[in-house]
Amino acid sequence: MDSHGQNEQQVVWTVVGTDIGPLLLAATREGLVNVVFHATAEVRDKALGRLADRLGAVPVEAPGSPLLAEAIRQVEAYFSGTRRDFELPLDWSLISGFNRQVLRELASGVPFGAVVGYGDLAKRVGQPGAAQAVGMAMGANPLPVVVPCHRVVESDGGIGGFGGGLEAKRKLLALEGVLPEPLF
Repeated sequence: MDSHGQNEQQVVWTVVGTDIGPLLLAATREGLVNVVFHATAEVRDKALGRLADRLGAVPVEAPGSPLLAEAIRQVEAYFSGTRRDFELPLDWSLISGFNRQVLRELASGVPFGAVVGYGDLAKRVGQPGAAQAVGMAMGANPLPVVVPCHRVVESDGGIGGFGGGLEAKRKLLALEGVLPEPLF
């Protein structure tokens, strides 16, 4: 608590190595708040600066923090193939409105090993015809992998876009058995 009896925002982070490259995981007392692809020093520093601006607290590197322990365990288990679903408290404070509605539907309604079209996801949230807006929501997802935007594909069978890059999307879909493993 600060001197006014208010709970100060606490943001902790670490970087976890995965099959799709280093992921930055950041958490607050509410839950996992951000997952960032390609967490090299430069990407990490920009992401941490954005988090500080948005959340009003300077993120602290704390790989041993209890706030991160379960997220680290579950991410590692997912990439090792021993976990299919994430069961983590999530802090949705970085996203709101339509984007939050779409991402919550995605998280709860599109299971491991399944995919959904952008238009189908728009219909699920009562906004038929909003496929492009769903694509924008996927691009704004602050919790990729955990909130599985890689499971959203084009209705014509195309893979669609992905903030982590198409190679990462293909690897995630292969991990979930949706696509065959790349030959090389």
